[in-house]
Amino acid sequence: MDERTAQEIVKATHWPRLMAACALGMLAIFLLVLTISAVKSYHYIGTGISPTNTIQVEGTGEVVAVPDTATFTVTVQDTAADVATAQTKATDQGNAIVKYLQSQGVDSTDIQTTDYEIQPQYSYSQAACPSVPTPAIGGAVSSDVVYCPPGRQTLTGYQVSETLSVKVTDTSKAGTILSGVGSQGASSVSGLTFTVSDQDALQEQAQQKAIAEAQGKAQALAKSLGVQLVGVVGFSENNGTQGVYPMAFATNASAGAASAPAPQIQTGQNTITDDVTVTYEIQ
Repeated sequence: MDERTAQEIVKATHWPRLMAACALGMLAIFLLVLTISAVKSYHYIGTGISPTNTIQVEGTGEVVAVPDTATFTVTVQDTAADVATAQTKATDQGNAIVKYLQSQGVDSTDIQTTDYEIQPQYSYSQAACPSVPTPAIGGAVSSDVVYCPPGRQTLTGYQVSETLSVKVTDTSKAGTILSGVGSQGASSVSGLTFTVSDQDALQEQAQQKAIAEAQGKAQALAKSLGVQLVGVVGFSENNGTQGVYPMAFATNASAGAASAPAPQIQTGQNTITDDVTVTYEIQ
């Protein structure tokens, strides 16, 4: 083999090796770029994970309002030997109460039947319990055993009761109305509560006060710690209304309720509260 031929063979084997080396180098660069991009992308992937650098504060908002609505329930109840008679008597009493409420300015839409029941009434009697002597066995002394037969249950009639829920939008009349329904045959009056008609608006005011208080606490705390607030990452809320509710009382149609003085109902005031817990991310 001459020298020229040897050089051609070297060239023929050198170029494929060079090309392979270049390809491997480009592949290594490509993988390096992918690795750097993946590392950089960790920041964006982590935005869906709850941050670990946070502070949590609480705030309370309170709004006071005078109730403008009174709600209570009235129950009429009567008993008769048959269902029809009991229903008729209870219905007459219920209608008399509804008529009276409407005469006091209570709208028909504010009177609602919430319960209607028919219950059978029974009397229970127990027969005499005779003593039954038992023979002596094995020299034992004989004794008497008291035997009581089953008692007897007898149907005596039916009791019909109807309960009305009443809403009074003029709280100054609540005492008079409560006293008046007793004279119309009510068996009991109960569940007196006072509410505010614009409850939602007042609750929103309390919420805004609570949030403002929490924000103020968070800003002061961040300043003391030498950090900055990034944004809200958590929020929870607990709200409610506190008020004084008068005790329920019973009436009796036969007790001359019409002559009794009307109770002085004190509406007082309701306190609408809202408690919030806010979590802030800091940096």
